[in-house]
Amino acid sequence: MELDSIECVSSSDGMIDDDEIPLHHPHIIHSQYSSSKTPNNNNNINNSSSNNDGIAAIHSTTSVHELLECPVCTNSMYPPIHQCHNGHTICSTCKARAHNRCPTCRQELGDIRCLALEKVAESLELPCKYGSVGCPEIFPYYSKLKHESVCNFRPYSCPYAGSECSVVGDIPYLVSHLRDDHKVDMHSGCTFNHRYVKSNPREVENATWMLTVFNCFGQCFCLHFEAFQLGTAPVYMAFLRFMGDEMEARNYSYSLEVGGNGRKLTWEGTPRSIRDSHRKVRDSHDGLVIQRNMALFFSGGERKELKLRVTGRIWKEQQNPDGGACMPNLCT
Repeated sequence: MELDSIECVSSSDGMIDDDEIPLHHPHIIHSQYSSSKTPNNNNNINNSSSNNDGIAAIHSTTSVHELLECPVCTNSMYPPIHQCHNGHTICSTCKARAHNRCPTCRQELGDIRCLALEKVAESLELPCKYGSVGCPEIFPYYSKLKHESVCNFRPYSCPYAGSECSVVGDIPYLVSHLRDDHKVDMHSGCTFNHRYVKSNPREVENATWMLTVFNCFGQCFCLHFEAFQLGTAPVYMAFLRFMGDEMEARNYSYSLEVGGNGRKLTWEGTPRSIRDSHRKVRDSHDGLVIQRNMALFFSGGERKELKLRVTGRIWKEQQNPDGGACMPNLCT
């Protein structure tokens, strides 16, 4: 479905051949070690170089971490870590793509586990990969991946729902991306007034997602309006998402209202974070949902044309220092 017109008034994996696999840095893990010791004839060992010991420890951890990088995809390897008969390691994902051939020596990989390297990984503690953008956390090797999947400093996905956009980044980057690449309307202010017109409201297939970004209280909010099939009948839905994390989103509230012919529907709630996908919010019906018959009633006339005016506002909840309750701070 494509909306005929919109008016907005702001109040203010495949298989890879052996030869095609890029090899970044082959790792060799020998399954047999020499246990011979070199005699130490120097009894005057300097035990005062604690700083050098610390530097050596850091270099050692870094070296082991490099060993845990898959030489093909350069991602960190997690059990099962595989190796060929010559000791070259590879992650399980790349092993499946390599036709069971070692990308370093072209020997058959087989099903040899590199248990020694897996064991070494258990003793490592590494910083979050988002440390460069502010995350201070350090985790055991096998806990690091789980943390990074929910880290508050991880990049956000593009909130545009009209296409399968794979762009990720921080909020300022995504705002520019929405404006420049998706041509999304940008508005300043905490109140809005949208008019949606559709000449044939009975068509819902290939619905066009409408998105507008509002800059309010120094934050950005995404207003979505769309049509989709609910059971056998089409419905229309409007909802707001906050461009930030869920904890920050709880500091704000919003209301939406649609009406006509002396009737109105009102929705009030907390905006969802863009950490929650557009589909997740939509499928939970967390917003203003308008049945088609009611939408046509609001449109007036002979109910042959959809004309909806959706108004709303955003406000920030402030903590009352006396009673502890939240008080609205309305945008002027």
